Amino acid sequence: MKRRIYDEDHEAFRESARGFLDREVVPRLEEFIEAKAIPRDVWIEAGKQGFLGLEIPEEYGGSAAGDRFNAVLAEEMSRVSASVSSCLGIHGDVVAPYLRDLTTDEQKQRWLPRFCTGEIVTAIGMTEPSGGSDLAALKTTAVRDGDAWVLNGSKTFITNGWSADLVVVAARTTPGSGAKGITLFGVETGMEGFSRGRKLDKVGQTESDTAELFFADVRVPDTNVIGEVDRGFIHMMERLPQERLGAAVSNIAHAAAILDETIEYVKQRKAFGQAVGSFQHNKFLVAELVTQIEVSQAFVDQCVLAFNDGELSAVDAAKAKWWSAQVQNDVLDACVQLHGGYGYMNEYRVARAWRDARVTKIWAGSNEIMKELIGRDLGL
Repeated sequence: MKRRIYDEDHEAFRESARGFLDREVVPRLEEFIEAKAIPRDVWIEAGKQGFLGLEIPEEYGGSAAGDRFNAVLAEEMSRVSASVSSCLGIHGDVVAPYLRDLTTDEQKQRWLPRFCTGEIVTAIGMTEPSGGSDLAALKTTAVRDGDAWVLNGSKTFITNGWSADLVVVAARTTPGSGAKGITLFGVETGMEGFSRGRKLDKVGQTESDTAELFFADVRVPDTNVIGEVDRGFIHMMERLPQERLGAAVSNIAHAAAILDETIEYVKQRKAFGQAVGSFQHNKFLVAELVTQIEVSQAFVDQCVLAFNDGELSAVDAAKAKWWSAQVQNDVLDACVQLHGGYGYMNEYRVARAWRDARVTKIWAGSNEIMKELIGRDLGL
């Protein structure tokens, strides 16, 4: 099915992204898996190619290219590696709007040029050990002390957490005020009391750098407050739809790539004297999987267009996030089954993709939370 949301410029950009990935990422994926991280030279090269500053104004080294270019990049990265898409997406699609929209002129000058070149890698610190999707209940605190804030607490499951030079950290600044008392801070590598735990040993997404972060009396100057004091929760809620849409784009692209490989596999694989894909059950199953992907793609594409026009609602973003995650997991589970025993072997990409996909029903707000948001909107 022809997709009509991208024009010639987007498709030229797609070719550029594919070239970068073929040169810099595909040959080194095993190296990334071993290191549980993307090496800095890959970040630097991504910066040189203009892939990190798509959301950033030109005066700070970005291209301000617009949201559909970010979607194209997410699709291409996800077709190669869900983990690479996650790491670069957190930086260029999730953190970027916070730094673009909420920072002062001084902060922009200090952070954004190196953000675009890959000299600064970023992460966002929301999730805590005591709770995931309930951001209003976070326990990390920041207490004012003169012209600084003293930060105490911890974060976990932080993508880019090990290698990030700048982390946007959500902390409670007004005790007892729930969602109304949260502020965002830019915590930088080298600040005394800021440390990282181990790189977390995950079931999937093994190429990505995921870590615990610890804050022990970290003095964060007023000049590193991001946005307004006590309005951090609102700042996050305003930007979470973009994160969830980015997740949806990646989910469908990742599943579609593996499904394409699976279709070729069942055409070639023989059993009982004929191609596995020619058996009626498998033929019908593949027909169902292709339909699920294409129908889901159509909805996600419409969400991309709506977001590009400033019209994507938080509820529609929630729909796109949970549905795409569920479809991805269903499709990849079926792809493993169609590969038979080979689908359970790590040397086959389908096995790794199946593991990588499972977390997408949890992160960016669990699927259950997405359904809660949709149900509330229906007055239930």
